[in-house]
Amino acid sequence: MARTEPAGPAALLTVPEVMARLKLGRTAVYELIRSGRLSSLTIGRARRVPVSALRDFIANETGEAA
Repeated sequence: MARTEPAGPAALLTVPEVMARLKLGRTAVYELIRSGRLSSLTIGRARRVPVSALRDFIANETGEAA
């Protein structure tokens, strides 16, 4: 069954939300972003991570990338 992406603000995660989902600290998450392994975008001064980028990161790290 195909999963659909959530629309609107729910499709973007804050850094603390990513930290909770990955069970990593702030520094580790920002290092993933800085290194380009985790895609993100900046809106004003706020950093957001698309849910799809987090899903892709997890798939790449677990070797499930298609």
